[in-house]
Amino acid sequence: MNKYVLIVAGGSGTRMGGEIPKQFLFLDDGKPILKRTLETFHAYDPQMRIILLLPQGQEACWKQLCTEHDIQVHHEIAHGGETRFHSVRNGLDLIPHGGIVGIHDGVRPFVSIAVIARCYETAKTHKTAVPVVEVAETVRHLTTTGSETVNRNDYRLVQTPQVFDVALLKAAYAQHYSPSFTDDASVVEAMGDIPITLVKGNRENIKITTPFDLKIASGLIRCSI
Repeated sequence: MNKYVLIVAGGSGTRMGGEIPKQFLFLDDGKPILKRTLETFHAYDPQMRIILLLPQGQEACWKQLCTEHDIQVHHEIAHGGETRFHSVRNGLDLIPHGGIVGIHDGVRPFVSIAVIARCYETAKTHKTAVPVVEVAETVRHLTTTGSETVNRNDYRLVQTPQVFDVALLKAAYAQHYSPSFTDDASVVEAMGDIPITLVKGNRENIKITTPFDLKIASGLIRCSI
């Protein structure tokens, strides 16, 4: 079965407090964040078709990084859109019907190969697969009068890659955009009674969006050396 992955890399760097898009920042091992992400998916399956979704104005910067840092993982580039939803839709236009496709945040460079494999294998059978981890902290729900404790065992934290049957995801992204679409699973759910299959993620699979996240990333790299 054909495998695809759309790697969404549309950050602007605002929350990092700088002008460099966060996906182009360097980790302590000397690699740009995005390079490590690409290499992990390539390591899972060298035959997988990788499509990188970048804002049009960032393509030149990325190509320069590929040259300077010997990024050899074969990939295609598609233009990002106004929102994440529109970026994914643009990427799906490059994928033929048939097979399974994952959507992954480019700034999640520590997803494990085991999690990627688990998602793709699950999607083969169930057509959907979303990695999650348990909530470790106490959770409170905001109400009109204040707040209340809820059972954290009833909740999960969602990660990527979120993997789907290609035909199913194309049909989902044919819908009109809604601000309620916070991830790909929410787009699929909007079509109706389609169950989302949850699989075990890995705690290290953080999304790097702030300077604090970079500090955590530094610790993860030190532990892996």
